[in-house]
Amino acid sequence: MAKAKTNKGLAVAASKPPVDIGISTADRKAIAEGLNALLADTYALYQKTHAFHWNVEGPMFQTLHLMFETHYNELWLATDLIAERIRSLGFAVRATYSELAKLSSIPESPGVPEATDMVRLLVEGHSAAARTARKVFPLAEKAGDESTVDVLTQRLQVHEKTAWMLRSLLA
Repeated sequence: MAKAKTNKGLAVAASKPPVDIGISTADRKAIAEGLNALLADTYALYQKTHAFHWNVEGPMFQTLHLMFETHYNELWLATDLIAERIRSLGFAVRATYSELAKLSSIPESPGVPEATDMVRLLVEGHSAAARTARKVFPLAEKAGDESTVDVLTQRLQVHEKTAWMLRSLLA
């Protein structure tokens, strides 16, 4: 808490002002919980994509190595966008590995899969993240939370397009 005026030499903590952005506390909380799940999926997908970037081998090495790098950089930036939206709603971001792992719908991929399996696993991950984002959409729309709707729309576009591009490599 921030320090405010002193009372006979003692610092008195200033109370934090309430979050009053025109969305009820209950709606903000539900949206923030959904966004924390999206953050968990985004982070899991970031980690998986980065690991695949490091470990990909085979005839598609150059293409996949560069593509995965582009994807993990985009995902890393998205984690900040989502986390800051949660904070704007007045709630804490779930940020430990264990919290994120519990919330994520994207399983880890142990070992080093073959390149085509990496692509398949990333298609599944982007599809899962899109489904998670889609679950939050009605909550944000109902609450009139246009800022979250915008974030979700952006994330859906990225995940759906990335899944399509990755699927195209498997054709």
